[in-house]
Amino acid sequence: MTFFDLVKAVIPLILIVGLLYAVLYFIKKYGISIKGNKAGSVAINVLSSQMIMPKKFISVVKVDDKLLVLGVSEHSITLLKELDKPVQVNKAYAANDEKSNFLDLLKKNFGLK
Repeated sequence: MTFFDLVKAVIPLILIVGLLYAVLYFIKKYGISIKGNKAGSVAINVLSSQMIMPKKFISVVKVDDKLLVLGVSEHSITLLKELDKPVQVNKAYAANDEKSNFLDLLKKNFGLK
């Protein structure tokens, strides 16, 4: 294999990777945004989800200003209840906002300071 053969193999690779990055750039710039709300879209947030059986969950979802309790399975989503007042989250089961490192968790579990 000569140097010229190597260049002939690398140049198309560089062009294809560059083309993929260009397509990704245009999709991010002009495509549909998943995170942000566009005009006319609805704000949906999953507040909590608990598995009750394999592939079956109960989820509390906030849609605009409404709180919905949904039963979610592999093939369907069912509205179980619409809540009027805010949900009290048990702090023992709530996700911890601050991240702990491994050493802090180890000390906590062994009862060290």
